[in-house]
Amino acid sequence: MAGTLFLIPNTLGKRDEFDPVLDVIPAGVQQIAARLDYLVAENAKTARAFLKKLGETAPLAHAIQQIEIRELNVNTKSEALAALLDPIAAGRDGGLLSEAGVPAVADPGADLVRLAHTRGITVRPLVGPSSILLAVMGSGLNGQSFAFNGYLPVDADERAKKLRDLEQRSRKGQQTQVWIETPYRNGTLLDALRQHCSGTTLLSIAVDLTLPTETIVTLPISAWRPDRLELHKRPAIFSLLAQ
Repeated sequence: MAGTLFLIPNTLGKRDEFDPVLDVIPAGVQQIAARLDYLVAENAKTARAFLKKLGETAPLAHAIQQIEIRELNVNTKSEALAALLDPIAAGRDGGLLSEAGVPAVADPGADLVRLAHTRGITVRPLVGPSSILLAVMGSGLNGQSFAFNGYLPVDADERAKKLRDLEQRSRKGQQTQVWIETPYRNGTLLDALRQHCSGTTLLSIAVDLTLPTETIVTLPISAWRPDRLELHKRPAIFSLLAQ
């Protein structure tokens, strides 16, 4: 009988002031993660760091050195996915651990989950922090209809075209458009928004979600100024709703 693939959420960032695992990962989820001896993770080193921290609040059933960790990231070829599921198909429970937030959402694990369904393996998603949902919740924008668009183009002309397209889509359907950016390009993206989108369009930026420095600001684009919110190298989620 096949085991279960548990989808294990991770914290959204490093915090020194209080325990990140205890604060944002439910106790029941910690207990499930602590008993597993097989994990698929984006990075084995950071997965071990997560397990070490987890062990402070939920004692691990196995020594960290005995927990098998295999990597799945953007460089993993599709033909390698089956082998990652073989231990679970053989009857061993395993976990898909996100690098940050929840697995398989803006995360390379989605294909593994699809393959698990194809092979008849039970998939159990576990509750944890999702930066996308937290940003929508805190934005005050339309939470009944929203779309996540991943990363926008790096090229300035393509990015401008994409922003105008997202604004038009939002205006037509009154749908909140959500995306993420590489932290060091946040300022450039804000400049592009101010240049290419209507001043009446609402823009919400959420930074450092679940961290002590968490900040969420929603304003019309005309009211956004470069000094309104420090964005440089801070993890951010952008949400837009055209009026």
